[in-house]
Amino acid sequence: MGKPKIRFKGFTEEWEQRKLGEIVERITRKNQDLVSTLPLTISAQYGLIDQNEFFDKRVASKDVSGYYLVKKGEFAYNKSTSSDAPWGAVKRLDRYENGVLSTLYIVFAINENAEIDSDYLVTYYDTDLWHRGIREIASEGARNHGLLNIAPADFFETSLSVPQDIEEQKAIGKYFTELNALITLHQRKCDETKKLKKYMLQKMFPQNGMKVPEIRFEGFTGDWEQRKLIDVCDYVDYRGKTPTKIDCGIFLVTAKNVKAGYIDYESSKEYISEDNYEEVMHRGKPKIGDVLITTEAPCGNVAQVDSSNIALAQRIIKYRGHKNEIDNTYLKHYMLAPHFQKLLFEKSSGGTVQGIKGSILHQQYVMYPRYAEQVKIGQYLDTLDHLITLHQRKRDELVKIKKYMLQNMFV
Repeated sequence: MGKPKIRFKGFTEEWEQRKLGEIVERITRKNQDLVSTLPLTISAQYGLIDQNEFFDKRVASKDVSGYYLVKKGEFAYNKSTSSDAPWGAVKRLDRYENGVLSTLYIVFAINENAEIDSDYLVTYYDTDLWHRGIREIASEGARNHGLLNIAPADFFETSLSVPQDIEEQKAIGKYFTELNALITLHQRKCDETKKLKKYMLQKMFPQNGMKVPEIRFEGFTGDWEQRKLIDVCDYVDYRGKTPTKIDCGIFLVTAKNVKAGYIDYESSKEYISEDNYEEVMHRGKPKIGDVLITTEAPCGNVAQVDSSNIALAQRIIKYRGHKNEIDNTYLKHYMLAPHFQKLLFEKSSGGTVQGIKGSILHQQYVMYPRYAEQVKIGQYLDTLDHLITLHQRKRDELVKIKKYMLQNMFV
């Protein structure tokens, strides 16, 4: 039936097609003895996973004796469609020793005598090659909530492409297992660092009328000061006529570009001419390090300027801390902290689109320690941001590699 574009060295034979029913057997064992009370669901991203973890609640019936009992290493097909899984998802139970599934799922296990590697089969169902077979057997229309009309007998008649040599199957399965492990590793490190940062944003700034934070760097003592933003920062409120946009020129940072501490140059791309720059920015040009906060659509997003060759649009206020009094990086993180974001929400107004007036924002208080401690706090939280970005970028790169390999290592 052909050969893949990318292949491990030493394998040359053409691949073959096999019917799923020839290499697996359907599992219909019921949980009548209540061997397991763990209700499972299938997620296109996380595989077979505890309902309580995935949904934050249990959706299964209290009595699960009529559910299928699924054991570790067995597979299940979820006929529910989603944007991530347009023809449903097939996943193997890896996380738990056993669990229970609704009888709406199709459960199966590899035959003992079948020349098929389990990890290969997991990877095959990560491709979209099997979608064609499902498309051909799916009945017209769908039932409850996008559940495909697919009979188990028809499902097991679908075909899949397989290397004839079991060793090639194992090599492919091993490669993608290791790739998935790396993706999971970087995602976990990214999530853990985000949790740490969230925790530190709550603990490194004084709360509930306190004058010192719960967590502090060694060597720093004394109460923190509290003053209004307008008293410790210079600001520019970029209000006025919307500038004329052009296809190429000086990048115009809009409220859409202001994200969680940084300017996202991909979310929106608008430009103004160099000739128009002085007129647009006559109130004050941005400098590297300045802190931006959006006042509307959305309200309360914060970023720090990383280039002086940009223009700033309406619904953005730029703050610059007074020299040796307020460190800009510290100010950025202070504005991102939960207590300040909560304050913004309380002070904002409007209907569907919430916003805050600059005159109100300037009057809000900022608490701060001595300048040296501010710098230390800002540097530490920036380091966490860099780690988050590093792990997220690495994960995204690995996901791209996986996608490319799935498209080119199968036929």
